[in-house]
Amino acid sequence: MVKQTTRILARVFVGIMLLIMYAPILLLMVFSFTEAKVIGSWTGFSLDLYPDLFRNTEIVTAVVNTVVVALSSAAVSTVLGTVGAIGIHYSGRRMKTALEGVSQIPIMNAEIVTALSLTILFVYFGVRFNFLTLLIGHVVLTLPFVVLSINPKLQQMDPNIYEAALDLGARPAHALRRIILPEIMPGIFSGFLLSVTLSLDDYIITAFTRDTSFATLSTYVYGVTSKKGTLPPTLRALTTLIFLVALLLLILMNLRGKKREEGTR
Repeated sequence: MVKQTTRILARVFVGIMLLIMYAPILLLMVFSFTEAKVIGSWTGFSLDLYPDLFRNTEIVTAVVNTVVVALSSAAVSTVLGTVGAIGIHYSGRRMKTALEGVSQIPIMNAEIVTALSLTILFVYFGVRFNFLTLLIGHVVLTLPFVVLSINPKLQQMDPNIYEAALDLGARPAHALRRIILPEIMPGIFSGFLLSVTLSLDDYIITAFTRDTSFATLSTYVYGVTSKKGTLPPTLRALTTLIFLVALLLLILMNLRGKKREEGTR
């Protein structure tokens, strides 16, 4: 009886937490099917917001810019983070401890501090704000998370495999490519996805390191809502599509993981 009551309470608690987490998103999704300008005012079912969304060149440009920045910064961060994580892992004990601590400081540091520091640095050296400064800012933001994602895989790896490859005549670069990288590939992939996610919704670093003519989704939403004082109806359709795409990717990743588990049995 006690166990059954505990299970019921646990399910109720989980249900309440899920409701709190997803109720705002579900509300936006519901009101993306009406042309009402204010959430809470239902003017009838309509799909017109979705065609209007794709006809809005400012939103389309902002989405494309956001995806380009996210993929570019994630690619650079993944390469640098992979090299950095391997270098940290094979460093001496003292150096390894110091490097691990330094690499985690940006994660604990406030994002506004990082953004202001980059801005002062660029201004001091007379660098004009452009796509490169924005890319550097996003790499600084996401790089530590790549290192953090790869470190556990390096620690789980059997160090004798790499040593055995060297003893059998493999060159270090060849052993790195054929032994280490396949072992830590799940961590690399996780770091890449995490970098993309962090970059997609970043506003502070983007606002401080971009050229004013270059708009991302976060800066566009902030600019529009600050001027109009409310969320434009078309953005409700955009948030719905973003959520559905993220949900679809999550389902595909889970299905792929289940297939791998079944294949290893």
